[in-house]
Amino acid sequence: MSELASLRRQIRVARRLLSAEARSYAAERLAERLSLTHAFQRAERLAAYWAADGEMDPQPLMQRAWAAGKQVYLPVIGIDRRLAFARYSDGSPLRPNRFGIPEPLVDADDWCDTIALQLVLMPLVAFDERGTRLGMGGGFYDQTFSFVRRRPHLQRPLLIGAAYELQRVSHLERRPWDVPLDAVATEARIYHVSTAHPV
Repeated sequence: MSELASLRRQIRVARRLLSAEARSYAAERLAERLSLTHAFQRAERLAAYWAADGEMDPQPLMQRAWAAGKQVYLPVIGIDRRLAFARYSDGSPLRPNRFGIPEPLVDADDWCDTIALQLVLMPLVAFDERGTRLGMGGGFYDQTFSFVRRRPHLQRPLLIGAAYELQRVSHLERRPWDVPLDAVATEARIYHVSTAHPV
């Protein structure tokens, strides 16, 4: 087993071992912290995700977004390993994608152009304090937001990783295709990474 595969397995197991109470508490703390940031308060259109496999649950933050009149989008698997983002309201119909993760049942005409999003909350398996993100290995987020890496000064959404503190590691090797995060939010704190795009 490769080093990255071993790290993924180790952290996914640790994440799944968290009790329901611990997960709920962590999700509320993360929502509380992020909702106080200028990035969240300014954003009118933000993307989250449907938590799976023990991931940090963005539902409490989504609830705060709806209460503040913001538009919330969830990822939809598109073509060429890219994600599209479909509008989602609490209770909107969902359907499972090929990985069994719920996606909004929304016509493509109602999807949001990725570059028009202002804040994107991204799931991850591990992260370091430099904003390097280790995902599940499918490359969907890196492919979707590759324009951020190629054109760093373009007007673009802020990319914020959402994780438990236990997912922090000392160092991840950043590969050429990895898209760095602007910040990472956990139940304990927000790790600010980008000075060009502050959170």
